[in-house]
Amino acid sequence: MKRNRILGSLLIIALMVGILPGTSISAKTKIYPTVASGNRVKSNDQGTLDYSNTRDGYVMLKYNKATGKTIKAQVEGPNKRIYTYTLRAKKYEALPLTEGNGKYKISLLLNISGNSYAVAMSETIDVILSSQFAPYLRPNQYVNFKASTKVVKKAAKITKSCKTDLSKVKKVYKYVIKTFKYDKKLAKKVKVGYLPNLNKVYKKKKGICFDYAAVMTAMLRSQGVPTKLVIGYTGNAYHAWINVYSKKKGWIAGAIYFNGKKWKLMDPTFASTSKSSKSVMKYIGNGRNYKAKYSY
Repeated sequence: MKRNRILGSLLIIALMVGILPGTSISAKTKIYPTVASGNRVKSNDQGTLDYSNTRDGYVMLKYNKATGKTIKAQVEGPNKRIYTYTLRAKKYEALPLTEGNGKYKISLLLNISGNSYAVAMSETIDVILSSQFAPYLRPNQYVNFKASTKVVKKAAKITKSCKTDLSKVKKVYKYVIKTFKYDKKLAKKVKVGYLPNLNKVYKKKKGICFDYAAVMTAMLRSQGVPTKLVIGYTGNAYHAWINVYSKKKGWIAGAIYFNGKKWKLMDPTFASTSKSSKSVMKYIGNGRNYKAKYSY
């Protein structure tokens, strides 16, 4: 529960490069949809797990009955980290498989009282990804977008002249920090299980850090830039940041992050446009200072 609340007050994102088949809506924009294909399904009277597209880095899960109780999903991957999600009844949710190849345990949980949950269904599946970047090009529960999403259309417009993935990162970053304001009222009342609605965020032109992260992620993924939302530790502080994968540089830690007050473009890759101090730049550039715990 604590982790979900932190998502509402800090940032999350990261980027990579890759190309997979998708739905084109402009010369550059491609949407890689998440769907319940029905080819491989596990089901009981309470839940349905569609794992037809695990090679593309996700599963679809839903609770079959209408209920006023809280529904949770847990995804435990090869590294034994447990990712917890809040679900809506009778609606498929796309849950990413972000720990690479191996066995994943997918569980559906129903609240019975207080903080106690009962297992409605649980399945273990074998996953072999088509690409290590597959989970980071598609929509999922945290970053829910499609071709008609307003920020997706905006991304196509502002990155029209971009030639590289890093130039797209800069364009999207500058657009978001200039366009959106921090929603202090929402930050004070945000509840566990909050999920960004990208069209509403676009209309209001404001949001909490989770909204900022989801907006940037959707914009970049729709432009073929695989984007990872990362949560973990910097020192002893629970924090969030963006890692960028460049064909020339490899993984770049801390390219875009939220420092508790504002968004920063801080990685050494962007040193020519950053006003960061040398000491901070040195810290950000050292991947050992970042210990990732969750990625989305």
